[in-house]
Amino acid sequence: MIEVFPFAGLPVAVFGLGKSGIAAARALMAGGAEVWGWDDGEDARQRARAAGVPLVDLYLCNWRELTSLVLSPGVPLHHPKPHRIVELARGAGCEVIGDIELLARTQREAAYVGITGTNGKSTTTALIGHIFKLAGRSVQVGGNIGRPALELEPLDADGIYVLEMSSYQLELTVSITFDIAVLLNLTPDHLDRHGDMAGYAAAKRQIFHRQTKPRTAVIGIDDPACERIWRELKAADEQVVIPISSTRRAEGGVYVQDGTLHDDRGGKNTAVADMAAMRTLPGAHNAQNAAAAFAACTAAGVEPSVAVACMRSFPGLAHRQETIAIVDGVAYVNDSKATNADAAARALACYPRVYWIAGGRAKEGGLTAAEPFLGRVRRAFLIGEAAPAFAQFLKDKKIEATVSGDLAAAVAAARAAALADMRDSALADGAGGVVLLSPACASFDQFANFEARGEAFRALVEGLPGERSEPEAVSVVPKG
Repeated sequence: MIEVFPFAGLPVAVFGLGKSGIAAARALMAGGAEVWGWDDGEDARQRARAAGVPLVDLYLCNWRELTSLVLSPGVPLHHPKPHRIVELARGAGCEVIGDIELLARTQREAAYVGITGTNGKSTTTALIGHIFKLAGRSVQVGGNIGRPALELEPLDADGIYVLEMSSYQLELTVSITFDIAVLLNLTPDHLDRHGDMAGYAAAKRQIFHRQTKPRTAVIGIDDPACERIWRELKAADEQVVIPISSTRRAEGGVYVQDGTLHDDRGGKNTAVADMAAMRTLPGAHNAQNAAAAFAACTAAGVEPSVAVACMRSFPGLAHRQETIAIVDGVAYVNDSKATNADAAARALACYPRVYWIAGGRAKEGGLTAAEPFLGRVRRAFLIGEAAPAFAQFLKDKKIEATVSGDLAAAVAAARAAALADMRDSALADGAGGVVLLSPACASFDQFANFEARGEAFRALVEGLPGERSEPEAVSVVPKG
């Protein structure tokens, strides 16, 4: 745990007592602060009380006694309107910050690598951490992935914090300057919290705040919003700027083309890796993740050959195109982390024949972003609140869809359909396709979070009868 010493002897409000909120409260207490913790939910307050966090009703307290509010990133800061606690804090002149800000103020000697983007940031964060660890660096990985930032270990000047940063966290982090900052991509998401796409992009762009050379910005150029930011930063010439791409040559950067990872920095265009050898990084989206990780780690001094070797041993992440099993020739892939249609589209693009399980609590835009890859879908099995609307959308696109209702029914129906196609269609390659859980939706209508949804899928698949083969046998669409 990090001891947050700069607030010793001072009262500090902590609002939102989930995992990161309780971690922040405990870290502040360990550093000598007087914590006033509160949450709108009684269950959260009970958990905080059990963890030893003092509770003070922040709706009734004297805010003039406070100088700082540590806010959970899940609490509205701006849109659709500021939470009442935020209004009270601002009215009293209190700063409103998050747990990453506390880490930055406390661990001042370590280096910081930050990763953000609409999709792929968890995989890229884990991959960068994996490379650094195997390359012998002292590294801690956290933030929006895995452990809350203040539960990480303290690091000295030789250490590196690798932090996944959501747009919400970036808005609450005011003083950090990332030594290496990665922006992967931008597609519409969380617009209810940022007002519009411009507000969302502005929040993401905060990851480059105050960077000057030799600090480095790694930016994807495969979508218009990120390409625009890349051009602006390149023209300003304040930091080192490295473009990355999964589809085309990125001059002066790192890119994947025809299945090969290229390094075009330093006046040389060098082929450095065959992406086919990286079995846990399938598809164009993971090509972008690999390019970003390679660019970031080599910019931090890791030898290119070492970075590539480390990438080949990356085990992948749970709930991100995770092959659970191959049963009777049918692969079952858990991509529960795909909580929007753009993320689901990236998964659909990887497999030639998909029995797609989708649905949950829909986000703005529905399934529109997945439309270019619907030709890969043999049949869809729909769950949750979005099922009726998704069924109509797919019907309009001439895609057969079944409203299954819940995940158990969807897995059973998808398995039956895949096995029936194997028997009846005499598929030339003898493969049974992929039952893909890639919901394109939030999970909160039926599950506590995407992890719970993915674990439920895993349990259902592990309970299936039949002959099992090695997961490495999953076929992936070749990338040109």
